[in-house]
Amino acid sequence: MYLHLSRSAVIPERDILGIFDLDNASWAHKTREFLERAEAEGRTIWLTEDLPRSFILADSRWGEPVVYISPLSSATLAHRAERDGSE
Repeated sequence: MYLHLSRSAVIPERDILGIFDLDNASWAHKTREFLERAEAEGRTIWLTEDLPRSFILADSRWGEPVVYISPLSSATLAHRAERDGSE
């Protein structure tokens, strides 16, 4: 199955390592550091120009994980994954 993250971004659910609420997760220093490093290394894909609400950590199969920044909430993305998985 695939998960629609926003815009035209769709990734295989098997590649998802985690779905995180950006506000809650970014409080941790290590998470902010990880996100900043991913951005500096070009492993971040922004799916919004508006206020981001979540980030998805995905296996790239070519090396380091990719970080998708989405305007959708982590709850919405998790619900989509659960719904698609039950059909």
